[in-house]
Amino acid sequence: MSESYTVKAEAREKVGKGAARHLRRNGRVPAVIYGDKQEPLPISVPYKETFLRLHGGGFLTTIATIDVGGRQIKVLPKDYQLDVVKDTLTHVDYLRVSDRTVVTVRVPVHFENEDAAPGIKSNDGVLNVVHHDIEIECPAQSIPDGFTVDLTGLEIGGAVHASDLKLPRGVKLTSDEDFVVATIVPPMAEEVDELDAETPETEVIEQTDATAEDEPKAGN
Repeated sequence: MSESYTVKAEAREKVGKGAARHLRRNGRVPAVIYGDKQEPLPISVPYKETFLRLHGGGFLTTIATIDVGGRQIKVLPKDYQLDVVKDTLTHVDYLRVSDRTVVTVRVPVHFENEDAAPGIKSNDGVLNVVHHDIEIECPAQSIPDGFTVDLTGLEIGGAVHASDLKLPRGVKLTSDEDFVVATIVPPMAEEVDELDAETPETEVIEQTDATAEDEPKAGN
């Protein structure tokens, strides 16, 4: 699990679009903490720090501590919104968590030892990733950083299934299906350059006086 971190937050007394715009102009992001059978708590968090963590990886799978006026609240980021035009961060939802909290999250899948897969190394096969991340259910305090898949020995046509994943203690997949995570597929056929492709010859009939006489004349 990724290392936890602390965020200095401020309680929000005003909510609504106008108040949210004011916060963003002042380098802060509107947010809310909910869950654990408690009332939602509107807060604001620093924009730059939160934006960097969002794009640093593992944002939605890392426990954080929100410090609101000296009160420490353990949370897991559950959702966020981006401006559809500027791609700036506009809002964050945090879920209160405890030692008893069980969450559903998606964690990434990493692949290693491609050079040890004959289908790739010797036969120029291609790794076709069907699922880049997998949905799991686990205690909030035990979210894994991801799954690592060893490709050693895989030939063309070989596949990695959900049952091949090594699940840490307390972690289970949300799907009961033994779905395919990735496969080794044959190399793509070389594309044919249309400009170099042979085009059918067009038959040209030389018009002679005889053929010209056979053609109907205008007015006939």
